[in-house]
This record gives sequence, structure tokens and C-alpha cells, in this order.
Amino acid sequence: MTDNPIELTVENGVATVFINRPERKNALSVAAANGLTDAWEQIEADDSIRVVILTSADCGVFSAGLDLKEAAEIARDEGIDILSKMRDPFHDRMRACSKPIISAMTGSLMAGGMMLTLMSDLRVGLKGTKVGITEVKIGRGSPWAAPGLSMLPQPVLMELVLTGDLLPIERLHDYGFTNYLEETPDAVRTRARELADRIASGAPLSVIAAKASVRATMDLGCAAGLEEGKRLHEVVYTSQDAIEGPRAFAEKRPPVWQGR
Repeated sequence: MTDNPIELTVENGVATVFINRPERKNALSVAAANGLTDAWEQIEADDSIRVVILTSADCGVFSAGLDLKEAAEIARDEGIDILSKMRDPFHDRMRACSKPIISAMTGSLMAGGMMLTLMSDLRVGLKGTKVGITEVKIGRGSPWAAPGLSMLPQPVLMELVLTGDLLPIERLHDYGFTNYLEETPDAVRTRARELADRIASGAPLSVIAAKASVRATMDLGCAAGLEEGKRLHEVVYTSQDAIEGPRAFAEKRPPVWQGR
């Protein structure tokens, strides 16, 4: 068993969060779930981080979701549900992260693995894998699936949550759920890194406000989301970067962003 289920590294403004539990199909144990919470808090507090890649150890499964074996042991030995031992069981801190998150899904994903991708902003998948929300097959729940309505047609999301079946990722890609599908796990991570580098090269305040505006519209609806988006961008238009961008364009040079 791996000693450290969650690894966080930072390089050139790109943080990589790595789920390292291949022996359990990258399932989320208490330690792994709490390690993810620690990672999101550290990322949010670090202004040098511009964008995040979430990925996992290669084992054919990006994440199998909740560690059901550990859940059964905790229920037997302590008489409590495993979620009560997790600081943020529904990964609200991940969804609230102001930095863009890219899921590099190097295998199939189900249950809590699907939850992690729904909390992400961009998704790169692996051809030939499957995706599902399998909670109805094991007596668990999926209240976290609601954001999927902004990413998938309602009948498709209903099929996922009501049947618990695994669907080919190619089918969901056709609906726009994934940005890219790649042939190998390494190609998935490479594509995610290319996206991350492009995002990291943008004006930091503009990137943060852009993500926040889209998320606000998802949550509030179009009219209220537009108004919130205008408010979120006030700091962008009054920033030094708003002056630097046009100046760099006119001088035909790369901009030097200050993030203020």
C-alpha cells in the first residue's frame, strides 16, 4: 500500500494533484479524501499557482470512488459511516477553488471518481474507458451529481444516476463532456499539461474572474450570472495587467503579468 495517497507538486505555476492508490484502483480512503482537502486548501492559498491538473496512478481506473472496503471496515468496527471521518466528503473545497482545474482521466471512472471530474473545469479522457455514477448499485447517494446538468443533457445524466451503468466515454465526449480524448495515459497527461501551460500564460486576474463568472452563471442562471460576472471583473479592468496587456500587444512583445 502506498504511504502517501495524495501527492502535490508545483512547476511553473501549474500544480499537479496525484492520487496514488493503484492497488485500490485509486479509490478514496479517508486519508486520500482528507489529503485532497489539504491539497485544495494549499492551492487556494498559494498565489504562485495559476492552474491545477488532477490525475492518478496508472491502473486502468482514474478513480473508483469511495473505498468501499474501508467503508465496510469502519462501519463494522466503529459503527459509523465513512463520510463522517472525512473533512469535506463532497469535495466542496475543490468546487470552490478559484484556480482552473483540469482532470487528466487516465482510466475509467465511477462514483466518487465521477464526482471529482464534475468539480473540475476541463476534462481530458482516455479512449476506450467507461464512465458511471454507480451509487444506486451499492446503496449510496449522488447529491454531488447536480452540476452534471450543466455538462450533459438531462436524459443522459438521468440514465447515469438511475441505472448506475457505465457508459463509454466516447458517448459522453459526443455531448461535450470532455475537451479531448487521447489514446494513452501519457498522452492524456501531456494534453492536460499543454492546456495548463496555456492557461498559466494568461493574465492571472482575468483567468480567475473568467472561471468565477462561468461558475456563477451555472449556479445563478443567465441574468443573475451576467450581473455577478460584471462584478467579478471589476478588479480585472482596474488592474495593472489591464494596462500591460494592450501595451504589450502594441509593442509586439509578450506581456509581463503582475497579477494585480
